Amino acid sequence: MFETTKALVLREVKYKEADRILTLFTADNGKITAKARGALRKSSKTAAATQQLCYSDMTLFFNKGKWTVNEASVIEPFDGLKNDIAHFALGSYFAECVEALGVEDQKDAALLSLALNSLYALSRSLHDERKIKAAFELRLMSLSGYRPAAERCAVCGAEEPERPMFDLLDGTISCRKCRARGSAVTLEPDALAAMRHILAAPPKQLFSFDLEGEGLISLSYAAENYFLMQTERSFGTLDYYKQFVKR
Repeated sequence: MFETTKALVLREVKYKEADRILTLFTADNGKITAKARGALRKSSKTAAATQQLCYSDMTLFFNKGKWTVNEASVIEPFDGLKNDIAHFALGSYFAECVEALGVEDQKDAALLSLALNSLYALSRSLHDERKIKAAFELRLMSLSGYRPAAERCAVCGAEEPERPMFDLLDGTISCRKCRARGSAVTLEPDALAAMRHILAAPPKQLFSFDLEGEGLISLSYAAENYFLMQTERSFGTLDYYKQFVKR
């Protein structure tokens, strides 16, 4: 059975002499594994389209429970990632996150859209990379069933918590005086406003918020650590990316 679909290459692994084993996130079937025969040969017509972090049109062949890439052409190569090692590392982190939380053989248009929009913004340096990363992590948590409850203080119900705290364990907001247990971190008021925007905005407006300075630092810290606590795992690509982050 042949199927034509659009796919983001999350990961590529060399197989034998000239093949690639790909982890793809497709528009029609979600996360799948596919073999790209001969993709490493110089003469291969699928070489460019089967590289990691490339978004491509693909014709796939399904037989006996396995997918094979028959044809592929590039839609968006995200060239800006290839020209900046820090951006490529961060893009690889996004891909690893999608691979970790995406469900095998389950269509998820919202998750694919988040990945593509984040890679596009990063590739073209449209925003501070810390802003893109935090928005990606929080929105991914929301799509995966771990949406933070950021509307009001979880204790007193105040819509604008006094000196807000964000609990990394249960994803709730509280006033500092209401609750400040060990799993809660400080969240600047403008960072809280940004978090609310990220969780509620339409996909195309995900990054349409202004945040810098201490607010961006606190949002970035909260988003990353909430993500890591909820997923209960480490990400090698995140550790690699942090080698290039300015301290």
